[in-house]
Amino acid sequence: MDVYSEYLSAIDDPDQRNRTEELLKWVIEKFPNLEPQFKWNTPMFTDHGTFIIGISIAKQHLSIAPEEVAMLKFADEIKKAGYTFTKGLFRIRWKDEVNYELLEDIIAFNIQDKAEYTKFWRE
Repeated sequence: MDVYSEYLSAIDDPDQRNRTEELLKWVIEKFPNLEPQFKWNTPMFTDHGTFIIGISIAKQHLSIAPEEVAMLKFADEIKKAGYTFTKGLFRIRWKDEVNYELLEDIIAFNIQDKAEYTKFWRE
């Protein structure tokens, strides 16, 4: 978590800071083989040098960015969870619950799908 300490300390709202920290810790505990990274002002996790997921904050929500391939694969589940989304990320409003089962499925998919991938981003 040290890699994220400066990012977390810059979050003024204590509830948002705690919630963001809780989510980052959950990923670390659930997927201990992922490497926590901080790039482009975004907390993210990588596996063997390839991007798996990014998690960042905005005024009204947490942004979860798993890349477009995962967004397409899980589009129905993301909609059912009630999250708004773009082609590259979905948003969990501060007042909404985190669907950890969905998040686990997305991360596990990216790990498996990119197991033999050697570049940071999908092409």
